[in-house]
Amino acid sequence: MPHTIQLAHSPDADDIFMYYAIKFGWVDTKGYTFENIGLDIETLNIEAMKGTYDVSAISFGMYPLIKEEYALLRTAVSFGEGYGPKLIRRQDKQLKRNFKVALSGKYTTNAMLFRIYYPEARPVYMDFLEIEEAVVSGEVDAGVLIHESILNFDESLEVEKEIWDIWVELAGEGLPLPLGGMAIRRSLPLNRAIDVENILIDGVKVANEKKDELCTKLEADNLVRISDKLLTKYLDMYASDESVELSALQLKALDRLYQLGFEHGLWECPIKTEDYLIPKEYSELREQ
Repeated sequence: MPHTIQLAHSPDADDIFMYYAIKFGWVDTKGYTFENIGLDIETLNIEAMKGTYDVSAISFGMYPLIKEEYALLRTAVSFGEGYGPKLIRRQDKQLKRNFKVALSGKYTTNAMLFRIYYPEARPVYMDFLEIEEAVVSGEVDAGVLIHESILNFDESLEVEKEIWDIWVELAGEGLPLPLGGMAIRRSLPLNRAIDVENILIDGVKVANEKKDELCTKLEADNLVRISDKLLTKYLDMYASDESVELSALQLKALDRLYQLGFEHGLWECPIKTEDYLIPKEYSELREQ
């Protein structure tokens, strides 16, 4: 009997890109049906804490809060390498220590790192699409831009601090910046969870192999907010071969992120990321 899997993801271009190879039928789904659900990342973080969806995109920075209910998937991961979210302000604005800042959500990774680095700042949370205008209008003193908005913003604004630079200062050099990934509900049978992870890995691989064709189709169907060179640039940053499957270096970066969270009292103990992935040994034993 075929199974339907709820697959919740954000509407930003890299998530759309990585999942739509499956939706367009370019991947063998092994009899599974995937129900795509598009929501902004902070809504997905909150819904993950409720256990709403089978598989969900999440911010890596909130994973320790759901580790008992969800396992981390190895695929569809986004890391920054010399780039990432940007703290921006108006060019005529000088920031005080307790500046008011717009963040895209309490549970996002960028908000986690921001609050550690700027403990006296006063965060307000809003939809990431509203942050740029809130800074331009003076509603807030500064804001952290994420997703595609980092590529093109109002000329009255300038970058105060790169979240990448904050990460390097906090974590040390040589590690990519963890941003977001996927989690799968532990209540799913293990063999089904393994199947889903493998299908998603294939989906990201195929998306990368057919990047030009997929981008053309996404633009033609109005499924992404940016197009042409900006879309290609963004996908080169966040949906590349580095997104297919977690590497040893990416695992090390996640362990450092979770150590930082522990050191700053965000959760009770540090976690070793490897312990929270789907065990591959199970399927290997079944095949013997």
